[in-house]
Amino acid sequence: MSVGVSVIEPGPVLETLLHSAARTAVSGWPDEQALAELRRSGLLATAVPAEYGGAGGDAATVNSVVERVARVNPSVAIILFQHFAVTMRIAEWGTAEQKAALLPAFASGECLAASAWSERGAGAAKKNIATTGSRTPDGRWRLNGAKSFTTGAGVADIYLVLATTSVAHDDRETRNGRNGQNGQNGQNGDSLYGSAGQSFFLVRGDNPGLGVDRSLDLAGMRGSATGFVTLHDCEVPDEDRLGPLGQAPAIIAAVRETGATLGAVSVGIAQAALDVAIDHARRPGPLGTQAARQRLAELSAQVEAARAIVDSAGRRQSATPGTVTLQSKIFASATAEQVCLEVARMLGSTAYVVGHQLNRLIADARAVALMGPTNDLCRELMAASWTN
Repeated sequence: MSVGVSVIEPGPVLETLLHSAARTAVSGWPDEQALAELRRSGLLATAVPAEYGGAGGDAATVNSVVERVARVNPSVAIILFQHFAVTMRIAEWGTAEQKAALLPAFASGECLAASAWSERGAGAAKKNIATTGSRTPDGRWRLNGAKSFTTGAGVADIYLVLATTSVAHDDRETRNGRNGQNGQNGQNGDSLYGSAGQSFFLVRGDNPGLGVDRSLDLAGMRGSATGFVTLHDCEVPDEDRLGPLGQAPAIIAAVRETGATLGAVSVGIAQAALDVAIDHARRPGPLGTQAARQRLAELSAQVEAARAIVDSAGRRQSATPGTVTLQSKIFASATAEQVCLEVARMLGSTAYVVGHQLNRLIADARAVALMGPTNDLCRELMAASWTN
């Protein structure tokens, strides 16, 4: 099935997602109806290659779609971004069988993907994770451990799980890695993120060894279905291992090289806050003064600068595209938080109401900086690239 270019046009579903954001901010629970409409919208096909029924969108397209969704519903934008991230990993590192089995289902909306990397006590760099993968006598893998802050927990159909497999590297697979990858990124440039001996597995949501706990009561991104995923004697076939054995850091390093960036979520949040202020500026009141109008002009320039660096990351035209991807997250997330807080000060008591949209945006803006790689880790990864 060819989905066509309409999959990268989020317009029809945006109204539903806008109303959903207000509801989930109160409930702290994902909106199943809105997610069902998201599946039907065609947006999940954005990053799926055309030969598998998708739109074949590149990182610039992914960033654009994520920004537009984040402008009305940052929580769903995060779910969407994680789906795109897994899609792109499978397209790059998956076997022919994995691509044929999963990518058409991703494109049609039948399958929603999520990442399960983070763990309590492991730190942002994911270097000392406790989740393990051990071989069974029949060649399968048994996964045991627990993942925290998994976006899409309980609503995803496929989880990309990071586990320690106690294999430092597989020389044959490293030399013959997917799409010319030779594993050097994992051994050198990614020394701050992940560790040799870690592997990725594709685990289906209905696996009897996988459990979900959504008891987290988040301050922001309350509709993102972020929670805990447990793996208890969770068995998967070796065919569901993604990429070379023990070389997860190489895959992680390649993530930022794609140019897809969480900074796109921040740009959408910043634009939404600016839209709130502009709407108030059109009415009689303090935002109609010359000083307020000039301040709004300055804020609009800041939002546009954040959009420009996110666009630059997606186009990958820099000599160091991975660095620009990291920079885009740092700059855009800081800009979003600054714009949200400044608009709140400009609105005064108008925004001093629990249910005001701006308060949701402020909390969502703060959350992006804490998402992987966290802004602090982005800075460390950038610094490491200059000294290696």
